[in-house]
Amino acid sequence: MLSKEEIKLIEKEMAKFPVKSAASIESLKIVQDKQRWVSDKALAEVARILEMPVTELENVASFYNLIYRKPVGRHVIHLCESISCWVMGLEDILGYLNKKLGISYGETTEDDRFTLLPIQCLGDCDKAPAMMVDNDLYNNLTTEKIDDILQKYQ
Repeated sequence: MLSKEEIKLIEKEMAKFPVKSAASIESLKIVQDKQRWVSDKALAEVARILEMPVTELENVASFYNLIYRKPVGRHVIHLCESISCWVMGLEDILGYLNKKLGISYGETTEDDRFTLLPIQCLGDCDKAPAMMVDNDLYNNLTTEKIDDILQKYQ
């Protein structure tokens, strides 16, 4: 179920557009910001508010790779998988994250602290390898840098 606050924020977002469904991505982000992911029930309720078919909103949610349709940890690590990142040592960074966190892509740590996900490109190719934790971009990654970065997120 959506909270009153979420509904109010979605309605405010809808008011910016001539067609309610144009607020679909922002509405999904509102739900995700409050609930960490978008459940089937939440998606259906957003679709009802936006007066659009659930399947159409599901298509939007599944296309946009920063909308999470499964539960995620408190912090999401997006590891860039561009060719630049691979050339600059992504394989070592991924191996280090897998070992340090005890998870692979698509998994969440036992303490619910981190979820590790691949992303096609973060647009930071000249400073590869790169990753994003929540909304924070990190580049020129090394295993030493990763230890310092992860300590920032509790």
